[in-house]
Amino acid sequence: MISHYCQLNDNEMSLLFIVMEGTFKNNLRDELNYQDITVKELASKTGIPKPTIDCYLSARHTMPPADIAVRIAKALNVSVEYLVTGKDEKIIPHDYISYQPYRFLLEDLSKLSDDEIKTLSTMIHALAEKK
Repeated sequence: MISHYCQLNDNEMSLLFIVMEGTFKNNLRDELNYQDITVKELASKTGIPKPTIDCYLSARHTMPPADIAVRIAKALNVSVEYLVTGKDEKIIPHDYISYQPYRFLLEDLSKLSDDEIKTLSTMIHALAEKK
């Protein structure tokens, strides 16, 4: 089981911590809100104790060790890169933030065949013209 990493005092050094400017914290909080997932639900999905996840979301701005970040990212179906930077270059290489609400749709589209995308594109275009 994972210990509560945040119980280390500020003077202790640990290779498990990388202090960030709140980026991981903010991206994790935004993703939880976006997916309407509670910290308790994330803890259950990942096996990470709720107080440990609370620590990553706290004012202390700590980032989890890589293996824990991977577990969180997998549970949320996002990349670790997205949680750390707010960007995921594999999905949209430019201006990712403005496309964030469509991330799951874009991921699903990437799994379709060319013919399916063409059919869907025609349908979307027809719907858009009705507006």
